[in-house]
Amino acid sequence: MKLSFLGLGVMGYPMAGHLARSGHDVTVYNRSAARAAKWVEAHGGRSAPTPADAARGADIVLMCVGNDDDVRAVATGTNGALAGMTGGAILVDHTTASAEVAREVHAAAGERDVGFLDAPVSGGQAGAENGKLTVMVGGDAATYARAESVLATYARAVTLMGGPGSGQLTKMVNQICIAGLVQGLSEGIRFAMRAGLDAERVLDVISKGAAQSWQMENRGKTMIAGKFDFGFAVDWMRKDLAICIAEARRNGTALPVTAIVDQFYAQVQSRGGGRMDTSSLITLLDDPK
Repeated sequence: MKLSFLGLGVMGYPMAGHLARSGHDVTVYNRSAARAAKWVEAHGGRSAPTPADAARGADIVLMCVGNDDDVRAVATGTNGALAGMTGGAILVDHTTASAEVAREVHAAAGERDVGFLDAPVSGGQAGAENGKLTVMVGGDAATYARAESVLATYARAVTLMGGPGSGQLTKMVNQICIAGLVQGLSEGIRFAMRAGLDAERVLDVISKGAAQSWQMENRGKTMIAGKFDFGFAVDWMRKDLAICIAEARRNGTALPVTAIVDQFYAQVQSRGGGRMDTSSLITLLDDPK
């Protein structure tokens, strides 16, 4: 297929690479043209100077940018993707953003007879690089059916969750669950260490029981070692939790643990840890102040 990928960050760069390696004709756009040129050098295809230019003539346009404002600019701005798309094409947004902006872009796309899917992902940079992301999708069933095989190129699971915005709402649930889990894991590890136990051995044992989780399997030992220079950054998690908390205010859900953990992450940021992995929550337990 003729595809476009807009946004070549730590997630988008490898995701677009999987599409190219699968034989699709891929045009890329990135705010930093140098990074787009680097991608083309590695994967072929071509780069374009604006989202509209990249999207022109594409069957499916995929994007992964930073936040709601970026989504609006790249999708619906003057030189945004929709300005270059024709009727019958599909726009897929992999950004973790609000359900509100997903519905806005869905409506704008519909006015141009363009299909739209909000399709945030989980799995982090490693999942993107290994083609093992989980993709949660909101949108029309017919549009999803046409795009599913393309999304599966870099995913281990692709699931339609409901209408427009449902993908973003599902990603919010994902982040809410992770926030409390990482805090619990941090407290458990620090408790084990202060109790004089072999913390790695403790994790090896309890990971075979009800406490097992992806975070424990993939972050437990690095937390013990005090290594946080990788993975999903605290700055990104705070952006996501702000979206979760705002949506909870709208739908009347109480998120007491999420709100507390969000403030813990704010403390990590205040100590200069905004680019550290989210598992860096454990560093606050070194000094409760």
